[in-house]
Amino acid sequence: MDTRIAVIGIIVEDTNVTERLNTILHEYGQYIIGRMGIPYREKDISIISVVIDATNDVISSLSGKLGMIEGISVKAVYSKTGK
Repeated sequence: MDTRIAVIGIIVEDTNVTERLNTILHEYGQYIIGRMGIPYREKDISIISVVIDATNDVISSLSGKLGMIEGISVKAVYSKTGK
C-alpha cells in the first residue's frame, strides 16, 4: 500500500492536555519520522511539528484523534504523491 509524507502541525494552548497528546503520538510512533517542539513562553503555547510516513487513512486517523483534544489546534499538510 502506498504511503505519503505529511507534516502535522500542532498548537498546544492548554498544557494540561500534553500527556494525552503524547500518548496518542506514542500510539503512532511506528509512522513518525521526526518531531520538533518549540515552547513559545511569551504566548504560553507550544508549537509541535510531526513528520509522518503513512497511508492516508493513518494520517487522517492521527490528525482526527489529535483534533478532538480540546486545547490544541491541528492541521495536516500532505505530500502530493505517494511512493
